[in-house]
Amino acid sequence: MSYRDLREFLKVLEQEGELRRITAPVDPILEIAEITDRVTKAGGPALLFERVKGSSFPLLINTFGTERRMNLALGVKTLEELGDVLTELLEVKTPESLLDKIRLLPKLKDLASAFPKRVKDGPCKEVIIREHARLDIFPIIQCWPQDGGRYITFPLVFTKDPETGIRNVGTYRMQVFDDKTTAMHWHTHKGGAAHYRKYKRLGKRIEVAVALGCDPATTFAATLPLPEGVDELIAAGFLRKAPVELVRCETIDMEVPATAEIVLEGYVDPEELRVEGPFGDHTGFYSLADQFPVFHLTCITHRRSPIYQTIIVGKPVQEDCFMGAAIERLFLPLMKKQLPEVVDFHMPFEGVFHNLMIVAIDKQYPGHARKVMHAIWGTGQAMFTKVIVVVDRDVNVRNLSEVTWKVLNHIDPERDIQFVLGPVETLDHASRLPLYGSKMGVDGTRKWPSEGFTRDWPDEIVMDEPTKTLVDKRWREYGLD
Repeated sequence: MSYRDLREFLKVLEQEGELRRITAPVDPILEIAEITDRVTKAGGPALLFERVKGSSFPLLINTFGTERRMNLALGVKTLEELGDVLTELLEVKTPESLLDKIRLLPKLKDLASAFPKRVKDGPCKEVIIREHARLDIFPIIQCWPQDGGRYITFPLVFTKDPETGIRNVGTYRMQVFDDKTTAMHWHTHKGGAAHYRKYKRLGKRIEVAVALGCDPATTFAATLPLPEGVDELIAAGFLRKAPVELVRCETIDMEVPATAEIVLEGYVDPEELRVEGPFGDHTGFYSLADQFPVFHLTCITHRRSPIYQTIIVGKPVQEDCFMGAAIERLFLPLMKKQLPEVVDFHMPFEGVFHNLMIVAIDKQYPGHARKVMHAIWGTGQAMFTKVIVVVDRDVNVRNLSEVTWKVLNHIDPERDIQFVLGPVETLDHASRLPLYGSKMGVDGTRKWPSEGFTRDWPDEIVMDEPTKTLVDKRWREYGLD
């Protein structure tokens, strides 16, 4: 189903027993994070804290913190149903013949219905605060003891390319410096940072809008590692099967989701930097303090009695793990289009997205595993993958016990491990230099004579079917039930 806004989704969560209201007063400094960490790791519900010290607004957290809630958010029974949604979006090509045009019509209709729709007004404008806009009205949390302060952790940050006007929507944390300014944690490789660099070359400040508490598909779409130039809001339209309605901001030339709970308007001066961090990050370690741009608040608009949606990240399992699992399923069909030999892939929670990818392939020729490794390292955000483990098609990539057993039995380390140098994730604290370091590929497939393996390869131990059938029939006789 499609949710018009966050509130419709919360009604469904409550009906499904997936939302717990907390009426006891709680502190936004560390207490909420500790409660949430325990609940998430126990597979518990979304939490709506109704009495947060220092604010009159309720706080929502752990919204997507189980596979079931992620399914509910995207309107599917299983994540596999996401199927070809992203592939259809990215594969709309210019037709070359009349037949191509006819075949393309259904896709174009779907694409047109997914485009954002401008509207004159929306719930996010129910309250407008200009001159007296202050961030301290919101229950902004501090997640971990060594954090540099309070952080807006789940913002949808809107920017525009100054040359093309193309929009980018990304999720970039914002450390609160005071009631009017925050950090803008743009990672070097992300779309928001690319826009920032263009404005810096032009010597102009960049206008920025921040939406908090959007409908679940729009919030999720802002986290997707989409190719450059692909509008996250069109992806959201595909996911929610309805266009995202947008309204114009009050003080900047930007449009934001009309049904958002809260919108922050402002700008970033290209010459101003300030120390941001540390921050307890999704790696399970603190990302260290560094210089980042500064966001200046010019206006706040919000719904009456807005819900402040936030998230914590840290040692797995956290809420973002389940968002990552959905991204994995969403991108599998696209990976198969680009690399048909790929049967499945998996990024375990413990690998915190970019540290480990396990890939099962239909191996067809010598060196095939290495070809796949390099193809993945050359694909978008997958270039950050620190370790890629390639296994044969019969290996269940989600069974870490099976993967470990098969790979460690199949490799000769010197022969089957490859190291390469290249860009690494901003949060990789172990790399030799910021943003640059090494990556490793492990060929855990069965080795062939054509790859120089001349010894016999043993069969896997499997009991024969007659014996298994015999034991099945006699099992009660053994008295082992």
